[in-house]
Amino acid sequence: MQRNFISITDLSKDDILSLLHDAARFEANPNQRLLEGKVVATLFFEPSTRTRLSFETAANRLGARVIGFSDPNSSSTSKGETLKDTIKMVSNYADVIVMRHYLEGAARYASEVTDVPIINAGDGANQHPSQTLLDLYSIWKTQGTLDDLDITMVGDLKYGRTVHSLLQALSFFNPRFHFIAPDLLRMPNGYRDFCNRHNLYFDESEVFDVNAIAHTDILYMTRIQKERFSDLREYEQVKNVYTLRNAMLAATKPNLRVLHPLPRVNEIAYDVDENPKAYYFQQAQNGLYAREAIICRMLNIDLK
Repeated sequence: MQRNFISITDLSKDDILSLLHDAARFEANPNQRLLEGKVVATLFFEPSTRTRLSFETAANRLGARVIGFSDPNSSSTSKGETLKDTIKMVSNYADVIVMRHYLEGAARYASEVTDVPIINAGDGANQHPSQTLLDLYSIWKTQGTLDDLDITMVGDLKYGRTVHSLLQALSFFNPRFHFIAPDLLRMPNGYRDFCNRHNLYFDESEVFDVNAIAHTDILYMTRIQKERFSDLREYEQVKNVYTLRNAMLAATKPNLRVLHPLPRVNEIAYDVDENPKAYYFQQAQNGLYAREAIICRMLNIDLK
């Protein structure tokens, strides 16, 4: 495995499965002082709650110290410092850098200007590979396998970096994809071409109803991301286009689980929360174990 964690496409099938087994070991014992004396820098140029807190919790539970910022206005970038200079400066202090940035390709660029491992915590609408790993771990835990599953992705498939990364990661496991989105937010051509090149089944629809999810194994809901729209009139057209309600799950498969990268707005009604098929809060908890696995792998730490 490479020393940086930039894109899920940098990982082989064996890399993914190995990290999932590491995550399971951390779930069994999350408090291990494997990073005693190490420093983890978290640089969040874009707002985050779950990702930042779970990375910082992972570092703390592993015995590392955490430095960094959650608001770029509190850093020297507000004074005009370039990304390159920020990364090179922080590299003097940290053993690994976890970075979220609003520009696509920022994490890859950061990895090219430093020898310190870079973990991509989301770059624009491009990739979110640590979220993908926790999504895969959630699917693996709830289904008992990653192979031959029906995966239905709903909502913002254009800007949704989580669905883009998940689609690519699942390509090793013969999935059947069902994309549900308004035309304005349909899965981009590049990812549909990816499916075609890898002989992955997919279909597309704008209709989200009980029939659309009757045979799915994983229902992956996404938020319509207001911050990705340059034209707010377009956002207003689609912001409440789909809502999952508890009654819609009655006739679904017993093994179906509802995933969501969170935060949600209106796309999952609160009456779904008590349904045993709702898994998004446990999914977020799985992020701790997945990110412990990622940090240790980037630092070449052997698990005891």
